[in-house]
Amino acid sequence: MMHYLLYFALTLGLSTLFAMGGVGSAIVLVPIFNMLGLPLNLSKAIGLFINSSSTITASIMNFFRGVLDVKFALPLIAAILIATPIGAWSSQFVPVVVVKWILVAFLIIAASLLLYTKRETKVVYDKAWILFLIGFVVGIISGMVGVGGGSLIMPLLILLGFDAKKAAYAVSFIIPFSSLGAFATYLSFVKMDWVLLGTVTVAAIIGGYLGDKIMHYRLTPQQVKKLIAVLLLLLAAKMIYSLV
Repeated sequence: MMHYLLYFALTLGLSTLFAMGGVGSAIVLVPIFNMLGLPLNLSKAIGLFINSSSTITASIMNFFRGVLDVKFALPLIAAILIATPIGAWSSQFVPVVVVKWILVAFLIIAASLLLYTKRETKVVYDKAWILFLIGFVVGIISGMVGVGGGSLIMPLLILLGFDAKKAAYAVSFIIPFSSLGAFATYLSFVKMDWVLLGTVTVAAIIGGYLGDKIMHYRLTPQQVKKLIAVLLLLLAAKMIYSLV
């Protein structure tokens, strides 16, 4: 019971925090679950499902508030649906240590883009083919390392000129499409702990609701960016320490 309570508490806290930035918490939960003793591929599969659970909750809320731009997200969704299962399938042939270093690079790049992107919010690079390309590349990477991709897509959208909150709303909508496809692929070669999956899913849904509410009513776009970036860098430092 204590084992499940620990995973519930971690998922609730981190899903709430990352929902404030419109991204899934798998990018931190996957390495944390692995550090706590779960096999890496099982951690990735559970992390992907957590991403879907928390961000579906946030997207429903955003849709009814009228702040979700579905049309602009469609090219990203199309690319991600194609790419993430490919990345997930290929992960079983890549050494674990390589996957962990890819995840470290993923964390550092995402955080750096969030901290050092100074573009004004004037959307000038919103062509469908550019969004499709971003979605495809991020989909391959996210499927391989077991994260939803939102933590990299969001800073890239900000770099293209989108407002941070607009990007966060769109990414919350995109993540379930990337995560569920990869999750289904992992199930084909991972033995799932269904009780643990159910426990963390409940926590993720509650966290998604709380985090989205805080972001919408309490935080500025700059605060959202800095909050997520600092946490990503802290986790990257922890993973590098464990790898060297």
